[in-house]
Amino acid sequence: MAEFNRLWDDGPLFAQAEHFKLNTDCVLLSDFVNVSGSAKGIDLGCASGAIMLLLLAKHERIRMTGLEILDGAASLAAENMAVNRLSGRAEILCGDIREHRTMFKSGSYDFAVANPPYYPADSGQISPHEDKAAARTELICSLADICDAAAFLCRTGGSLFLVHKPERLAEAMRMMSGKGLEPKRLRLVCPDASRPPSLVLIEARRGGKPGLKIEPVLFLRNPDGTESEEYKKIYHR
Repeated sequence: MAEFNRLWDDGPLFAQAEHFKLNTDCVLLSDFVNVSGSAKGIDLGCASGAIMLLLLAKHERIRMTGLEILDGAASLAAENMAVNRLSGRAEILCGDIREHRTMFKSGSYDFAVANPPYYPADSGQISPHEDKAAARTELICSLADICDAAAFLCRTGGSLFLVHKPERLAEAMRMMSGKGLEPKRLRLVCPDASRPPSLVLIEARRGGKPGLKIEPVLFLRNPDGTESEEYKKIYHR
């Protein structure tokens, strides 16, 4: 039986899968997403539904679809929606992102979010655990798959919100532009002011005009090692 815990005081309940935990990447991406009104979004590879849950809790009028290829993770995502009484605004589908054209109509969504596997299939040792391998390595979902799906699923003017590793930033922006997703916002995430970025947050707009806004760097910790005020705010501390 899944064990549900509050994400913060009076916050939503969440049960974590062993290899699909609520991590910093999910939290920061959810905070970076900029939507309003009754927007309709899709999480491409939703795992246990962490990003969806954070977005639905923050934006009371949006609706979300979660697409996840692994049965166990999809089932837990559905439980996380149900226990928070969000099933009316959230739908979980078990399916392959590479089959998006047979599952959905073009332009069905106002925005897409993705926290994809960061490492190419040929980049090193692959975990023997199916779920962990899928979460870390591009075995069943690649950066190209994400860009292709988002370009098809988002309406003209709709956005893809992506978190990834800085070393793949150029590749990500090139792929987005090649699919008609114009990068519009960029934010680097640094552990602290003394270290290089560890994550990059990107918003790309389908059919958008050229013009990239680079936002201030998000520092997770102060020089003395304590959590930054912005980091604490994002985590509801």
